[in-house]
Amino acid sequence: MIQLNYRDSRPIYEQIKDGLRRLMISGAIPEGERLPSVRRLAAALTINPNTIQRAYTELEGEGYVSTVTGKGSFACRQVQTGTGRLPELFCQFDRAAAELLFWGIEPGELSGRIAGISGKKEEEQV
Repeated sequence: MIQLNYRDSRPIYEQIKDGLRRLMISGAIPEGERLPSVRRLAAALTINPNTIQRAYTELEGEGYVSTVTGKGSFACRQVQTGTGRLPELFCQFDRAAAELLFWGIEPGELSGRIAGISGKKEEEQV
């Protein structure tokens, strides 16, 4: 599920956040699925529950997790376009696209890659 690297310079909660985000994006944790409880995940990873809580709270702020009091945290998809992680992702995308264009990649190839990724998502939903 989530691999922690204690030699990584990133804090543990960020590694957990990135791991859960990757699992949600890949579909390993589908939209609407309940995430492990803070205590259960903390026990499984042998870390402090506050670390898990911080990761869940930040994922909720980014729009990846929705928490229902008394029921738990669930994987979800952000619906508001101006909040959460979208501005950061668009900035990363713009920088990567600019660099690829600098190296001579044609805009059509970039569009084709986006279409290919979009097609994979549609196939997974069918």
